[in-house]
Amino acid sequence: MDKVKEMMLFNPSFEYIDDGVEHGILSQFNPGTTVLKKGYQVDQRFMPLPCDVIFEKDVPVKLRDGVTIYTDVSRPSGAEKVPVIISWSPYGKAAGTAPRYTNLFGMIGIPDSELSGLHKFEGSDPAYWCNHGYAVCNPDPRGVAHSEGDIYMIGTQEARDCYDLIEWLAEQEWCNGKVATSGTSYLAFSQWFIAAEQPPHLAAINPEEGLGDAYRDLIRRGGILDVNFASRLQVNHVHAGEAVRREDVHDEGLKYPFANCDLWEDKIARFENITCPAYVVASYSNTLHTPGTFRAWRNMPKENKWLRIHDNQEWPDFYKEEQQEDRLKFFDHFLKGIDNGWEKTPVVRYALHDFEGGHYEGIEAETFPPQGTVYKKMYLNGVTRTLSETLAQIDIPAIYDSEASLAQASFLYKAEEKTELVGYPKAKLYVEVDGSDDMDILVYLYKLDKFGNHLQQFVIPNMTARMHDLTDRGGSVLRYKGSNGRLRVSMRHLDEEKSTNEVPAYTFDREEKLHKGEIVEIEIEMFPIGMLLYPGEQLRFIVSAKDEVGGIMPGTPAAPPVNHGKHIIHCGGQYDSYLQLPFRK
Repeated sequence: MDKVKEMMLFNPSFEYIDDGVEHGILSQFNPGTTVLKKGYQVDQRFMPLPCDVIFEKDVPVKLRDGVTIYTDVSRPSGAEKVPVIISWSPYGKAAGTAPRYTNLFGMIGIPDSELSGLHKFEGSDPAYWCNHGYAVCNPDPRGVAHSEGDIYMIGTQEARDCYDLIEWLAEQEWCNGKVATSGTSYLAFSQWFIAAEQPPHLAAINPEEGLGDAYRDLIRRGGILDVNFASRLQVNHVHAGEAVRREDVHDEGLKYPFANCDLWEDKIARFENITCPAYVVASYSNTLHTPGTFRAWRNMPKENKWLRIHDNQEWPDFYKEEQQEDRLKFFDHFLKGIDNGWEKTPVVRYALHDFEGGHYEGIEAETFPPQGTVYKKMYLNGVTRTLSETLAQIDIPAIYDSEASLAQASFLYKAEEKTELVGYPKAKLYVEVDGSDDMDILVYLYKLDKFGNHLQQFVIPNMTARMHDLTDRGGSVLRYKGSNGRLRVSMRHLDEEKSTNEVPAYTFDREEKLHKGEIVEIEIEMFPIGMLLYPGEQLRFIVSAKDEVGGIMPGTPAAPPVNHGKHIIHCGGQYDSYLQLPFRK
């Protein structure tokens, strides 16, 4: 850990505005215990509490190195000992009422009235959980707000700090000794790191959509530098009083271009070390979290893990009543020892999208992809621009100018019968560049209706005209347009130990530029899919030099690919370029 810290880059933290508005109505530092009576409202916009809640504010917790952090704890009244759920993130322990988050939830269609305001952004709502016999712990991590120390982002330091918090909570007189973690996005990916430390009193985790590798999922997906969303995350690194230092992952992304260094190794979750029960929730559509969540699922030990794949965006799914009830059943089983039949829950429940309103969730399976999935190679034909199970006899390349307004080549496949595609697509291409020594290749897999129109779907409740505007060329986590993948060709070296026939993995430890006339083989990881095709509908596979999806969220730009010259995609003969698809029998 000391060697990792020597590599970290720090800048001064941002200012914490302690006015009871910027960071939430209850954000001002005010240690003490209050009983919030049934019917209490943080503000009239929010849900009344359905039960009495004991609210302990700004409770100090000393970590193993002597640093003190502060946490808020909401728990049921009464003498019964209860389990506790932690929401770990830098977003502010009272930020459920912060304008930037209420506006964000309002934009996607979650009104304030559906939550109590005691929740942490993306975390468990005490209104629901205290009413069902659980405490909720919302900490400010090291260096955030009034907590002491420097601020760290993703990795071992955060995990060890939460380890100490877990063990402290387990010793409290009101706690039954069982602690869990839950939440989405940052509150999900922090759980991989925390659980890998194996705190003795961590009884279960419930990560819903979270990246698992800061380099591969956040900073350089496919080897292409994109630090814009990391910068967006870091504005939450605020501190009251004199400024403390904050780790700057944006700057680290610029300084350390390869993954084989101690700093990036520390920011890879050790999924294989997670031994506590895990209820993992994923989607096919989240351009930030999908690869990491499915990678976590694949690499965790086989025992005591469950996967549910939903068909919308993480926030409305997390707070949906039926999903909270499902989570309650999981936690009741492992944190309260209730014999409620959770062990009979299917190991996998997956979704199928038809992009026409006939979506299916809760399809039961023992594995993902489900048994009976057959991977087929659909070869690219440069003459007909189709995808075929038969390789063309000679190489007729598809060529486009990477700097032109139209910088792509498409290939079509038409379904003759009802077809299910469930699993991991990938692309294998033979590529060449004329006029440069590198290529950024971006691939997309779209569904077309029988008239050839691209089908898309909103994954949030808000489908207004303004939301169309915000998601036409960005806001990719809010509107699902299909599977995608990307790769900087000079970073194409495969990790032979981690790659499989279905999912390629890269070492990202070297740069191999292209020479004039050189043709190289690349494999591109693509997002998993659960897609339904009806007779006459088509798949459109696009190989492109441009970002067709845009930034993750409105207001966060995507980093443009860096391309020059002509891209040549060799198809046929000795060059068996193909799209591999998971067909479900």
